[in-house]
Amino acid sequence: MAPVDPRRLARWCVEHLGSPPSDEIFRSGHLSTVVGLRLADDREVVVKIRPDSARIAGCVEVQRRLFQAGYPCPQPLTGAVPFGEDVATAEAYVPGGAVLPSAGRAAEAFAEAFARLVGLAPRPGEVFTLDPPPSWAAWRHTEDGPWPRPEGAEIDLNEVAGPEWTDDAGRRARDRLLRGGESEAVIGHCDWLAGNLRWSGDALLVVHDWDSMVVDDEAVLAGFAAALYSTVEPDRLATVEDTERFLIAYGHARGRELSADELERSWAAGVWTRAYDAKDQHAAGQPVTALSEQEARERLRRAGAG
Repeated sequence: MAPVDPRRLARWCVEHLGSPPSDEIFRSGHLSTVVGLRLADDREVVVKIRPDSARIAGCVEVQRRLFQAGYPCPQPLTGAVPFGEDVATAEAYVPGGAVLPSAGRAAEAFAEAFARLVGLAPRPGEVFTLDPPPSWAAWRHTEDGPWPRPEGAEIDLNEVAGPEWTDDAGRRARDRLLRGGESEAVIGHCDWLAGNLRWSGDALLVVHDWDSMVVDDEAVLAGFAAALYSTVEPDRLATVEDTERFLIAYGHARGRELSADELERSWAAGVWTRAYDAKDQHAAGQPVTALSEQEARERLRRAGAG
């Protein structure tokens, strides 16, 4: 993202929030620019600016519906509004909270929060569109090879040599997902990382990153979440045992255990998204930390794709 012109941002705030910024609280972002602002009328808001996409309006609608249903997410203050050639949204600023829930109960806390989100979210047909999904969730892509093209990059991961085990894991996991299953399509969050949630003890304080709303089979979305959450350190993703605990807890939280077929697809989804991240790390010349070859083999075995 190019730097945001502060004068344009001020005009946007006046036009769509009714007050200019008086102070900047924080600024972050990679694929988008996220700016925390204190407005002249003392409200604290977060403005997010990113490349325009039809799916953003759908994401805001899901967030709005969940906020109205009492789910702990920031209140949307605008819809998806043009910002030059990009699009911007604003929401209430919700600070504070711990990055992880209490030690020893992370699997249950993350799984219960995810099950509640899926249960309260609108049905897929009630939202205009959430397509295309972010690349790390786009296992249904049409590229030649196991990998979709990453956002904000010209690189084709399918043309990057090695590591061979990441390509093999991605291909095997995707083949299992493409065989289909018995799980119904739902709306959920495809980036269930510790950095996107905040806790007060074991109680969920707030979920962030509502651009990560997607439509997919429930088992697939549960599998993404089970593979991506953290139990000990925010940057250390779930172990095989952590993922197993999450999937058991998710079944309890939704009131129905995952079937054998759903479990296989959940494990396959987790392998695919973690292998995608590993391939992307390799392509960027970074250490591969998202998945190991040994762990990929065990996760594939549980997916029925070993």
